[in-house]
Amino acid sequence: MQKYGELFVFCAVFLKNITFVKKIKQLGQHFLHNNQIAADIVRALPIMDSTQKVFEIGPGEGILTQYLVQRADVDLHLVELDARLPQLLRQKFPILRDRIIEQDVLHVRFDQFASEQFAIIGNFPYNISSQIMFKILDYKDQVRCMVGMFQKEVAERIVSPPNSKEYGILSVLLQAYYSGEYLFTVAPHEFDPPPKVQSAVIRLVRNGQYDGLIKNERYFKTVVKTAFNQRRKKLSNALGALSFDTSQFPVAWLDRRAEQLGVAEFIQLANAWQP
Repeated sequence: MQKYGELFVFCAVFLKNITFVKKIKQLGQHFLHNNQIAADIVRALPIMDSTQKVFEIGPGEGILTQYLVQRADVDLHLVELDARLPQLLRQKFPILRDRIIEQDVLHVRFDQFASEQFAIIGNFPYNISSQIMFKILDYKDQVRCMVGMFQKEVAERIVSPPNSKEYGILSVLLQAYYSGEYLFTVAPHEFDPPPKVQSAVIRLVRNGQYDGLIKNERYFKTVVKTAFNQRRKKLSNALGALSFDTSQFPVAWLDRRAEQLGVAEFIQLANAWQP
């Protein structure tokens, strides 16, 4: 009987120290449980010359966080919407007690937490991953780099070159400011619960390749979105409602489809738009 009593006490203590968090489908929660992959993701974040702010989006139970807090060049802040998780994260990482932003990332005003450049990392909720990318574009002058986990198709779309079926709005808008790199694929069984899709990790690094060339960012976004909204049509039809100064670009471009134009060509086209 003493043997069973000791076993009962052991199990009670063990269970007390384990936090079971039921995943919420509406939040797109798929928690990575492979520590090696988590370490690889954190390692993909470029080493910074000095300590800079890094915002981890959707830390979950902290599988990336445990490696991020070990980096001397990272001033870590967490953004977590699930109200059940901040308490757990504060218990695991007391140093982050006052650095957890309990908000929807799409509503976070990053400029209220960082006046300088910062980086973003995370296993992003797949249901809002594209919106997070548009959020990064809003802060492109501050976001120096991003390392993130996406649904594989979204990851491919972000880094794909022209003349591919994946090349689209996100490709052009992000590549106008960032160099993108597909790092590796992650299988569904590495998550709890397993998603129904393959996942992938990519990295974006801010570059100045086209800085100063885009005369009007709103025009640029409008032209790109309008062109890809009817991507199967020639640009002369897809952009038919817009007026351009055709002396500023080769008219033959209008006989192409949107996926056949590179970033520089889209910039030149947008600069020629005459609203």
